[in-house]
Amino acid sequence: MTQPEPAPRPTSFSLNLADDTLSVPLHLDPVCGMRVNPNQAAAQVQYHQQTFYFCSKHCAQKFQAQPERYLQAPAAESCCALGAAPSTVLPGAPYTCPMHPEIVQDHPGTCPLCGMALEATLPATDTLHEEAETRHLRFLTLWASVLSLPVLLLAMGPMLIGYHGPDGFHLISAIVQGILSTAVVFGCGRLIFTRAWEAARHRTTNMFTLIAIGVLAAWAYSTLALLFPQMFPVTLRSEQGELPLYFEAAAVIVTLVLLGQWLEARGRHKTGEALRSLLRLSPETALRIEADGAEREVPVAFIQVGDRLRVRPGDRIPADGLVREGHSAVDESLLTGEAMPVEKKPGDPVIGGTLNTDGVLIMEATRVGADTMLARIIQLVAQAQRSRAPVQQLADRVAAHFVPAVIFIALLTGIAWWMYGPPPAFNAALLHAVAVLIIACPCALGLATPLAVTVGIGRAATLGVLIRSAQALEQLAQVDTLILDKTGTLTEGRPRLTDVVVNPPHTPADVLRWAAALENNSTHPLARAVTEAARERGLSWPPVEEFVSAPGRGLRGRVEGKTVILGTARWIQEHASLSPSWLQQAENLRQQGATVMFCAVEGECVALLAARDPIRSDAAQVVQQLRAEGLHLVMATGDEARTAQAVAQAVQISEVHAGVLPEEKVALIRRYQQQGRKVAMAGDGINDAPALSAADVGIALGHGADVALEAAPVVLVKGDLLGLLRARRLSCATVRIIRQNLVFAFAYNILGIPLAAGLFVPLVGISLHPMFAALAMSLSSVSVVANALRLRYAS
Repeated sequence: MTQPEPAPRPTSFSLNLADDTLSVPLHLDPVCGMRVNPNQAAAQVQYHQQTFYFCSKHCAQKFQAQPERYLQAPAAESCCALGAAPSTVLPGAPYTCPMHPEIVQDHPGTCPLCGMALEATLPATDTLHEEAETRHLRFLTLWASVLSLPVLLLAMGPMLIGYHGPDGFHLISAIVQGILSTAVVFGCGRLIFTRAWEAARHRTTNMFTLIAIGVLAAWAYSTLALLFPQMFPVTLRSEQGELPLYFEAAAVIVTLVLLGQWLEARGRHKTGEALRSLLRLSPETALRIEADGAEREVPVAFIQVGDRLRVRPGDRIPADGLVREGHSAVDESLLTGEAMPVEKKPGDPVIGGTLNTDGVLIMEATRVGADTMLARIIQLVAQAQRSRAPVQQLADRVAAHFVPAVIFIALLTGIAWWMYGPPPAFNAALLHAVAVLIIACPCALGLATPLAVTVGIGRAATLGVLIRSAQALEQLAQVDTLILDKTGTLTEGRPRLTDVVVNPPHTPADVLRWAAALENNSTHPLARAVTEAARERGLSWPPVEEFVSAPGRGLRGRVEGKTVILGTARWIQEHASLSPSWLQQAENLRQQGATVMFCAVEGECVALLAARDPIRSDAAQVVQQLRAEGLHLVMATGDEARTAQAVAQAVQISEVHAGVLPEEKVALIRRYQQQGRKVAMAGDGINDAPALSAADVGIALGHGADVALEAAPVVLVKGDLLGLLRARRLSCATVRIIRQNLVFAFAYNILGIPLAAGLFVPLVGISLHPMFAALAMSLSSVSVVANALRLRYAS
């Protein structure tokens, strides 16, 4: 009997990159799941007029034996994929410069504007490329040091011991210095000239332009003085009749620049450690429970929504999902900043990448791949780290004109010393001009802000705070007024329905069923309280027609042929009659700390539903600490005044705005902004989204509605107020580091360039040799990196 041909799975995709080797469509090995370049495939098989490519002959043999098995279902066995390291960077992830984010290309390289190594815009599970760069710089630094040391000893030895050696020693020494320094300059220092030339090709200049000019000037003069001494006047010669050589300056400058680049590369590598720690949370494989009950270990990339997965003690959860069976405690600390494991039972959500500590869980995957919370956090943090803080604008403007200005200053310095300096004037002119070129460091200016932003946002992510942009990070430190929502922000956001007051002939069960039917379409915490109360009583609710939601007011719809309205007193009064007795009963419940909802049926109020939401245990403490840090605290809630005042009194907030609609929250924020205040808004509901967008900084609690999370530039992943305190303190620490870096970078150049130019010689007799200028230049960038790395330990 002829079997129907199976429908082959899609097997190819294209990266669509500029590099010819990457633009070839890659094909999926149907056995192990690896992506294979057809031009480099180990084997290929024709099946049903389609060509399949394989990473090895073993995979091809397994496919030929059972082709239908690998075409009808995702590959489950892996001869090589399970043992291979995951891709270091997401396919097609571009590379960009940390100082010039406008520079983007699809492969590693160096920035044509500043010469820095490009970094992947999406994080890497391993750091092979970065480690290779660091190893290469270390290798060059080591060899440059070994070759430069003899040059330095031969050049400085006679001056230190006062003995110039026998006849002919100077010539031999000069030849050895020339050979070794040439090897250092054009061998070890080739990357300096390569990056300077790359900038010249793009008609721009950078730090390596200055270094290349300075090194070439010292080396070229020394080479000419060695080979053609007759070119130079007698006035340049020393008392021994020898022309001064600066081979040691050229070699040592290259060595010190390489040392600085190596140390800087190591430091920049550490700035991404926080994000890499998040990326490593995702496991490579998962135990999938098949339809027949068998368990099979599969790559995480093959998990689909709806798959049932077994998570053993000590395993990381492979995807976002819901617990279906089992009990355990899950460590969510690296995502939420919360140290205590969280108990999980059937029905509870779990987050991919978190650690199962003791029990066995059977979970159902609800979000996989790039849709998981971990993947979204990683992508958003990576984007935020590449954003530009407003404080950086001044440094960017200065850096844009920095190198041409330094070259001009170096020319003026050389001319001034040549014309007015003491003899031999040319020697002094050359040394001071080279020192000016070498000591100037635009990288210290350019790196001051991006590195601090990268470390600060990465550190925030490990503390459970997701900051979407450098601008939000900076503005959060400038905030002086914080507006807090009540429900879900100051309270736990898990209110429980405690009272249902009904007028006959209606019954509490009827009212609860109708209310649950409406609230089932809402994500508000009070909605969950109503639906959970209905479930606990074993009630099922009918479908709703003509449903209308008015954020901050209430709900309306047709339920079992009746028009049912649920919400605030104002909302009810707009659509139905509301007697004073109902208002009095509601006031009595509010005095007991309850939140009251009115229910009207067919134009008449028939019931009250009261819920109580416990205040967060840490709310009063966090509010006190925020006030101590100089913040003016305001509570704005759509809840009734009596309930709002009770919560505000408990957490010691004096200014309360109750019964406000979403647009009124926006108006409140605008009023504060018109007074010159910097306003932050913290909330978690759909009704908070407009206010979160209007505030200078919107802060969404991670357990809230997706629309609130999308509207806010700062998200507290765990949804606790301690996260708010962490975010504020980390923002202040980051801005403080940025300012320190900028002050140091500006002060370094403002003082260093005049010192190198010799302006202090007439005053105090202090000058700067090019070698010491090179050391200072290298240390300036390293110090900026080291200062930014202090944020890794901020809390």
